Amino acid sequence: MSGHSKFANIKHKKEKNDAAKGKIFTIIGREIAVAVKEGGPDPANNYKLQAVIAKAKAANMPNDTIDRGIKRAAGDSGSVNYEYVTYEGYGPSGTAIIVDALTDNKNRTAANVRSAFTKGKGNVGTQGCVSFMFDKKGQIIVDKEECDMDADELMMTALDAGAEDFSEEEDSFEILTDPDAFEDVRKALEEAGIPMANAEVTMIPQTYVELTSEEDVRNIQRTLDLLEDDDDVQAVYHNWDAPEEEDEE
Repeated sequence: MSGHSKFANIKHKKEKNDAAKGKIFTIIGREIAVAVKEGGPDPANNYKLQAVIAKAKAANMPNDTIDRGIKRAAGDSGSVNYEYVTYEGYGPSGTAIIVDALTDNKNRTAANVRSAFTKGKGNVGTQGCVSFMFDKKGQIIVDKEECDMDADELMMTALDAGAEDFSEEEDSFEILTDPDAFEDVRKALEEAGIPMANAEVTMIPQTYVELTSEEDVRNIQRTLDLLEDDDDVQAVYHNWDAPEEEDEE
């Protein structure tokens, strides 16, 4: 198995999220509120809202919860004060970490993020200090078990819609797009009836860093766990070549 199977990581994250759905639903609820405030409550005329709804469905958020979130945000848009902030920094042995947050209190979030880095023996850096090590891409993962379409047909569907790259792994297909083409490709796959295990614009490391020290592994895991548990944190990207968790027999 590869050292960092994207699909294995996504499945692991989903399992963690299933145990704490409140966290993922809180994240998406905030994103819905901001998207409605910026572009209105009609997904047909609001690209950002379309993307958040797709993310919500991938996270198994019930349709009525999504609809309630949109209606609440539309009727209460004046009180939505969330803003996006990004932090960049270093974990152990020069690993690079990017944190996207959506917060109504930047001071609180900055303190929590700084604490998470410090507790893992890392540090927050300046804007741009590690983002150049990542490429911003639309990424769509398709579970082979869920997809009836053969690989060649799926590849042509994705490329015809504007995808940049298509790759096949042991248990999944990965489709990469330019961020601007992501929504067109996602829609084309949705209309073709292709189930997507994950679909988002993400930051993909250009290279990965392997940690050989047990202490380094413990420290970066501590930082990542603290960040994942913070309600203000929307996403965490890093270039640690994390080994796949061994199945417990």
